[in-house]
Amino acid sequence: MLPFLWEYRGRAMFALACLVLAKIANVGIPMLLKQIVDNLDQAQELLVVPVALLLGYGALRLSSSLFNELRDVVFARVRYHAMRRLSTRVLAHLHSLSLRFHLERRTGAISRDLERGTRSVSSILNYMVFSILPMLVEFSLVAVILLTQYAPVFTLVTFSTVAVYIAFTL
Repeated sequence: MLPFLWEYRGRAMFALACLVLAKIANVGIPMLLKQIVDNLDQAQELLVVPVALLLGYGALRLSSSLFNELRDVVFARVRYHAMRRLSTRVLAHLHSLSLRFHLERRTGAISRDLERGTRSVSSILNYMVFSILPMLVEFSLVAVILLTQYAPVFTLVTFSTVAVYIAFTL
């Protein structure tokens, strides 16, 4: 599948960059919310710091959604082009087969299988790019934050909990 995606590598890389930026913003939201709560606890004459933090919080929320949507828009063309190229290649292969093959097979069944195969490749690609890859990026970012901000035992407990959850839900 990579050769089909690599033809639009600029778009694919831009979509990947949008994914990483969206996840960085998403991971930064709770950290900024912590700062907001901590600053509201302190007695201050001016509300500049809490207001600036609230604006930053809104900007992070907006950028997280914006980068996710931008990734979807940019990668849609790549995905549809890859599906079209794959379908064309499979159809060209079918046309190159002998007449005997076509006489012994049901054309409708082959056409249906071709359509199902194309849809399944699109679904797998969609699932990988929009579900699994973002989860792995966010998981890695959270791991880095846990390792740098807290004792390593917290990271171990968090990963163990996630591993147990995955084991029981699969």
